[in-house]
Formats: sequence, structure tokens, C-alpha cells
Amino acid sequence: MRRFIRDNSLSLFFLIAFLLALAGQSVAGNADVNARRLSEGSAPISWPTYVTSSDFAVDVAENWQSEYLQFLLFILVTVWLVQRGSPESKKPGEEGREGDAEQRIGRHALPGSPGWAKATGLRQTLYGNSLGLLMGVIFVLSWLGQSVAGNAAYNERQLAQLQDPVSWAGYVVSADFWNRSLQNWQSELLAVLSMVVFSVYLRQRGSPESKPVGASHDTTGTGG
Repeated sequence: MRRFIRDNSLSLFFLIAFLLALAGQSVAGNADVNARRLSEGSAPISWPTYVTSSDFAVDVAENWQSEYLQFLLFILVTVWLVQRGSPESKKPGEEGREGDAEQRIGRHALPGSPGWAKATGLRQTLYGNSLGLLMGVIFVLSWLGQSVAGNAAYNERQLAQLQDPVSWAGYVVSADFWNRSLQNWQSELLAVLSMVVFSVYLRQRGSPESKPVGASHDTTGTGG
């Protein structure tokens, strides 16, 4: 067990941090909703009711879809685009998908390579793009979840104000939907930009997301 925890400590840390943050969001969100309901003269709702509501679902989904959009874009564009001096980038001149030898696939696979990397045809193609495909699927599902939950939450507000509800198609072209989406997208894209650029000149000793402290600013694609 101790070895398992050591070997998976990074993912375990972020899993626990994620669950704590999600739980904290649910409590704080419930309190915020109830404060608004009391100010409007409505009865407060319980925590179980809140965490199964469209309000909570849309808040969670809109953050998830922006995070996975960030991952998807970063994974795909770093195949072809570089940033000299950043450990988050390939070295200039190494743009592209690389050859089979560099990727260690097919007849160039090593004894310890995954089975699908040793295969040919569709299996190799799928495995060779599996990370981007998974990030894309999660992004699309999160986007759909946000649109459905957001539509339900929006219509609840519409009905409370004695206004007509809107269809799902009407909601996904509405200002409410795109305001929610774009305010998250811009923050995630700014975070990636900051990481790519600041890591050229700044260091964090011992982190694989940083170059070695003594590395030159032009050193690219090397983690410390």
C-alpha cells in the first residue's frame, strides 16, 4: 500500500484536492442559493436538493468543459507549434507528428511498448491519438452537459419571472450560454499562455514543469 501511494501520489493528491473543492463548492453554492431565495421570499432548499439541481450541474459542467478544451487545444497545437525556451514546447525544428522510429511504434516498438503501439492500422492510429480523442470526448460531453443544465436553470428563472422558457437550441445561441462559456475559456487560455511564456524565464527547482535552474533561457523542451 505504501508503494502504491508513493507511485501514485501525484494523482492521489489532485483527486483528493478535487473532491474537497467540489464538496466545498456544493456547500458554498447551496448557501449562496439559499441567501438569494430568502431575499426573494422563497424557502431555502436542502443540500441534497441543491447538488441534484440544474444550478449546481451547470456551474460544475461549465468549468469542466473549459478545462478540457484547454487540454485538448494544448495537446493538439503543441504537435505543430513551438515556443523557444519553454519546457512545455518541443524544440524548434521538431514540429510535426514525427516518424515511426521517433515514436517507437510498429516495427520500431520496444519490448515494453504498449501492445497497440506495436500493432498496425486502425489500432495504432487510435492509440496514437487516444489522449487527444479522450480530451475531445470529455470536452464535448461537458459542453453538452452545460448546455442542458444551463437551459434548465435558465428556464427556471424565466418561469419565476413569468416569462416564456426557451428551447435548447435557443439557449445555446443565447448570451447567457456564451457569457458562461467564454468567461471560463479566456481564463483557461490565459493560464496556458502564462505557463508557456513564464517558464521560459522563471524556474521552480525540482519540477518537471520547469527547466533546471541553471538552464539557459533558450533551452527548450527540457524539464528539471
